[in-house]
Amino acid sequence: MLRRLLALGGALVVLILIVLGVKGCLDARARGALSDYARDVKQIVIETGQTSKDFFGKLEEPGGLSVTEFTGQVDADRSAMTNYKTRIEGLSAPGELSSAQKSLELVYTLRAAAMEKIAAKMPTALGEAGAAAATTAIAKQMQTLLAADVIYESVTRPEIDNRLADEGITGNDVPKSTFVPRGTKWLEESEVANALGTVSGSSGGEPSPGVHGLGLVATSIGGAELVAETPNSVVTEGTPEVEVSVQNQGESTENGVTIVVIANGKETTQEIAALEAGAEETAVVPLTPAPEGETTLEVEVEPVPGEQFTDNNEATYTVNFE
Repeated sequence: MLRRLLALGGALVVLILIVLGVKGCLDARARGALSDYARDVKQIVIETGQTSKDFFGKLEEPGGLSVTEFTGQVDADRSAMTNYKTRIEGLSAPGELSSAQKSLELVYTLRAAAMEKIAAKMPTALGEAGAAAATTAIAKQMQTLLAADVIYESVTRPEIDNRLADEGITGNDVPKSTFVPRGTKWLEESEVANALGTVSGSSGGEPSPGVHGLGLVATSIGGAELVAETPNSVVTEGTPEVEVSVQNQGESTENGVTIVVIANGKETTQEIAALEAGAEETAVVPLTPAPEGETTLEVEVEPVPGEQFTDNNEATYTVNFE
């Protein structure tokens, strides 16, 4: 009996050692995965900071860049941000950091979308016709970039760093990431216009005298602004309404401004009775019958008499109605 008890005790000791060993291996693996994740996030954040430095450095001091060179470099910054977004979405986050990963993906979705719109509006903002509206649109996207900064600093970074601290992991804390420089002067349209005015060959963001013209400033559904040439998803109930923001970029009041929206081949129009020079107004266009699933949405602000520049009068969107 004594020998049996000793044997049983020895077996229990061995079993306990095996369990502790397995747990230690699992804990080490989990700590390693957490450390690897934080390191990958840290690298992308550092690269994002360099893109911010390059982008706002150009705005602050173009350094003799021509319009073509300036827009080309801004587009490179846009491409870099899209790349960061793709890399963030490809990260394998430990289960306990799933919510932090979701907020991080939101941060980079906002940043990539904002840079996409800024790059798209930049050639117009540096030209003549439509420059004022394009500059306004760029300033609005600065607010989106700032919103992404707030989410990262108030939600994402604390959650990752707190988890690292709980596990006793040091040296891999994720750094701060404020894409928009502190001081927020870039949220002011006048600051953006002044900066673009220093680019060699630009018009300084002011419309040419005597120009007649309209500009499609933004298109939204249910408060969600759509991005051209990028998949958009909206959740709607009942009859969806397309909100089309139009600006008079000329120097005369325009009467009978017509907005055309085509969804699934059906054309719907709405009219703004009068739009004063420099004014902006939003037309609401209901879509009946309500589209379902992926839909191509074509939006056009019909040119007014005397309007010569019409490149910014229309846009095409891919929208998934859920």
